[in-house]
Amino acid sequence: MLTFHSAATQQRRARTELDGGVLVTPYECPERVDLVLKRVQESALGEVREPDDFGLDPVLAIHDRDYVNFLAGCWEEWRALGRQGEAIAWIWPTRTMPGDVIPDHLDGRLGHYALSADTSICEGTFEAAQASKDIALSAVRHSLTTGEPSFGLCRPPGHHAATDQFGGYCFFNNAAVAAQYALDHGLGRVAVLDVDFHHGNGTQQIFYERDDVLFLSLHGDPRQCFPYFLGHAEEVGRGRGEGFNANYPLPPGTDFAAWARALDDALERIRAAGCELLVVSLGVDAFEHDPISEFKLTSDDFIEVGRRLADLGLPTTFLLEGGYAVEEIGINVVNVLTGFESGAAA
Repeated sequence: MLTFHSAATQQRRARTELDGGVLVTPYECPERVDLVLKRVQESALGEVREPDDFGLDPVLAIHDRDYVNFLAGCWEEWRALGRQGEAIAWIWPTRTMPGDVIPDHLDGRLGHYALSADTSICEGTFEAAQASKDIALSAVRHSLTTGEPSFGLCRPPGHHAATDQFGGYCFFNNAAVAAQYALDHGLGRVAVLDVDFHHGNGTQQIFYERDDVLFLSLHGDPRQCFPYFLGHAEEVGRGRGEGFNANYPLPPGTDFAAWARALDDALERIRAAGCELLVVSLGVDAFEHDPISEFKLTSDDFIEVGRRLADLGLPTTFLLEGGYAVEEIGINVVNVLTGFESGAAA
């Protein structure tokens, strides 16, 4: 399986994340990529290749132009204000302040475009986000042109990024950008399957009223887990998109047997929908020892996840999302990929 990776993803080296009322070193760190890449190379998974530069047009097919411009200039504007730390939103439009007018001041625009206070913008953030979407696009192009599976070692991740919001460590929605690229290059319908512990709220928002993308997400119940305000089972799509959004919220402590039942149902929906490509938002934070998640999958379970995905028989692109148990992240990611390859070969 071909892996796409770029050292440019490490240009984002954030120092601060708001967690439990204190600023901590972010769980989403450059070392995650190092550990996954090391395991890819040790396992002889296949060639590791640099991505091509696709520019911003594929991003603008998904994301609002003013939002992209905000991300491009935020860090320089923040520094020009004389701020010493990293750019973190601290006020938002809310139920009592609807925010119909975007403020001129950077603090107000941060609140307008930020989903949550966990994610800062620091030097190199925009550059890393550009590299990450290029990785996703290079991977999906490979699967489209060859029919072979591919793995995009994306960082920052993407599934929390909405049309015009960042948060949950995400800035550009890599899976959405990749799915749209596939549609723009001739496919009629794409499945995006999100197996990250946290709901892919951004991907859902982007495609919620469309029937050319089937979005399915297995995740912690939003009544208990980030991002809290989206991801309920009754959210099934709207208008043309009704029936093309499927959420599987699961309780804390979910083990593989229960998780796999939800996966099997999602796979049946993909089969029934006539999808021509599978994009997997590959978060491995459903792992039993992940520090910010509450499921109980083991490393060996991820091999079986890959095998079941291979049973679909679709061209498949895997894009890295979450996974924060850094000692095991490489093992768990590569277990999915090698499980897929063994299932495809069976």
